[in-house]
Amino acid sequence: MRILLIEDEMPAYRRLKKMLLHKLPNAEISDQIESISDAVSYFKNEPDPTLIFMDIQLADGLSFSIFEQIEITGPVIFTTAFDQYTLKAFKVHSIDYLLKPIEDEALDAALLKFERFYQKENQLPSQVIQQLVSQLEQPAYRERFLVKTGSSLTYLQVQDIAYFYSDQSLVYARKKDQKQHHIDASLDQLEQQLDPKQFFRISRKAIVNIDAIVKIDTYFNGRLLLHLNPSSDFQSTVSRDRVAAFKAWLDR
Repeated sequence: MRILLIEDEMPAYRRLKKMLLHKLPNAEISDQIESISDAVSYFKNEPDPTLIFMDIQLADGLSFSIFEQIEITGPVIFTTAFDQYTLKAFKVHSIDYLLKPIEDEALDAALLKFERFYQKENQLPSQVIQQLVSQLEQPAYRERFLVKTGSSLTYLQVQDIAYFYSDQSLVYARKKDQKQHHIDASLDQLEQQLDPKQFFRISRKAIVNIDAIVKIDTYFNGRLLLHLNPSSDFQSTVSRDRVAAFKAWLDR
């Protein structure tokens, strides 16, 4: 029995491998595959494994995109640390979904499901995978942020935020009513958490809400200058290497 582990965190990979070898001592378990690109390369060059464990959030994106690049016929058990995706789709199609840290009983149940439904045919219909990808192609984006105001805690609704910007290694959210709050996250993290239809990373310094853009002027060196509401304390220019993507974002 060949088991493929697609997991970008080494401690999680080692833990799952140890659990599987305890339950399936004769299993052949793959070396760590930690990215979408490595997974696609594996499926192109290696025979299909008997069973696949696949982390949803990999170093270079969501693993669902693997199915868009190559056909996978083997059964998949997804793993994730975040309970934010549509669980029903997995259950309907008898594809299991394990939350990290994976509990022994949950793994037993997943392996039992594999044995009952897949081991004989060792094949998952491609149309099932395509339906799953279609149902899950819209991940859950951040809806609010917990922030501290003095000695109290409150929260910001994402829809009320005009833009995020960094200043001296700190990140702030400026609301549409001009109030601003420190956010305990980096712009790189926010870029992954915010709805890309609504927010765009214009530079290393800022992410803007499309509703905050009042006017756009051409600027020197091939850049664009944005006039925002509320106005920003920083120069809100679109970096030259992001201009084409920014125009495409506006024109979708």
